[in-house]
Amino acid sequence: MRKIPRTMSTQHPDNITMPFFTEGTCFFGEDEIKEAYYVFSHLRCDEQMWDCEGKEVDEFVIKKLLTRYDNYFKRNRIGKDCFITLRVPNPMVEKSEAKILLETLESAPRSYDTAHQFYGSDDIPPIFEVILPMATNTEVINRVYYYYRDFVVGKQHRRCFENDITIKEWIGEFKPETIEVIPLFEDIPYMLSADTMVQNYLKDKQVSYQRVFLGRSDPALNYGMLSAILVVKIALQRLHLLQERIHVPIYPILGLGSNLFRGNLSPLSVDECLKEYPSVQTFTIQSAFKYDYDERLVTDAIQKINTQERMDPLFLHEEVALDITERLASAYREQIKELAPLINELARFVPQRRMRKLHIGLFGYSRSIEGITLPRVISFCASLYSIGLPPELLGLHKLTEKDLLFLKTAYPSFLEDLSLAASYYNEDVKKLISPKIAKDIEKSLGMVKYTENLLHSQYTSQIIHAILSGKKETVTENVIAAGKTRRFLG
Repeated sequence: MRKIPRTMSTQHPDNITMPFFTEGTCFFGEDEIKEAYYVFSHLRCDEQMWDCEGKEVDEFVIKKLLTRYDNYFKRNRIGKDCFITLRVPNPMVEKSEAKILLETLESAPRSYDTAHQFYGSDDIPPIFEVILPMATNTEVINRVYYYYRDFVVGKQHRRCFENDITIKEWIGEFKPETIEVIPLFEDIPYMLSADTMVQNYLKDKQVSYQRVFLGRSDPALNYGMLSAILVVKIALQRLHLLQERIHVPIYPILGLGSNLFRGNLSPLSVDECLKEYPSVQTFTIQSAFKYDYDERLVTDAIQKINTQERMDPLFLHEEVALDITERLASAYREQIKELAPLINELARFVPQRRMRKLHIGLFGYSRSIEGITLPRVISFCASLYSIGLPPELLGLHKLTEKDLLFLKTAYPSFLEDLSLAASYYNEDVKKLISPKIAKDIEKSLGMVKYTENLLHSQYTSQIIHAILSGKKETVTENVIAAGKTRRFLG
């Protein structure tokens, strides 16, 4: 049985502080090679997600790691002790990136050859899984699995022309023989049917386990924070029931950022997240978690996740949770329609932390329906936090006393979590928003006791003043200063 990672380092650019091994304000390609080594050797993460989506892909990550850090990786084998897992583009959504999927799949046998030469004769592939984002049906998952099996590996049995030697005899054997596909579900309708899709995907495959990735950021961007949390809990519950039904272990991966809107996993909230999502096998360790806290605090937090055993999920009443989700999502979207121009204006001042092309997020689906254009979720969060309007507060004014009673068992730390987010609220933001939204936000704030972070409000007031006066020269530096106070960009 393979080791199933508990912690997955990712390349999400939500950090405000840049790590010591980079120069300047952005990660470039070679920095990400250093980062992969750093998260294994210093932070002790089990896994590094390697994003081949939305940027210039480095197909030689395995070769570079093994040649540059040979002493470490001789002792810590990639594919056995630590893992590189490729996140590929989804050709059904990202048409301009589609062929990168094929190039990435072709790189797996080459990485195998590199590792085979480095480690010797044993048969452990360094890359044997890929993450497929924006999974919407079983066919898109199967397509990746069968393309690799039949066209990447399968071509070794063909000949270039009649009576010629096989491609295998000419080029050498292609391994691994199959690639395992981890579907990433990022939109609520597909998260709610994740168990059905996974069951259909596994029907014709003999596997010892299946990993399933649930996003938290894009569902929050599309439907609001609380809706995203409740749907994740339902999806985890349904995946657990699927595991019981088909007798195949299902290992959920949950994508959590540092702030509450994107997941609430930071070195300070590990205990709470482990308690809130006990059935999750793998937690994402994003950039703010890694670089906006003291390294000792980070390593201790990662160690805690790595050593705590996975448990059964907390069960909740689905019908009630879905009713709350629908009501809050509708209220949230009404507010977002009005706030979108302000958010887009502010997003221009949010600094980049990774050099990558913009790739389509799942708000793409909503854009075509609602006519709303929004930035990616990290810039979205950074924009709203930077004017003292935590996005967690949006849509919550529709909660009833009955809802709050339900949340006491479905999401026990809801009010405590919301209190921390509320500390970044700045009343000056009323100068930028409509009286109706201001009244809704006051109702959300009325649910909790909180202490305003005065230093954060000092920076956000300066940003608000700059937006109102049209003198925007200092906005970016204040966005950064406010982010340092929070210990995340967005």
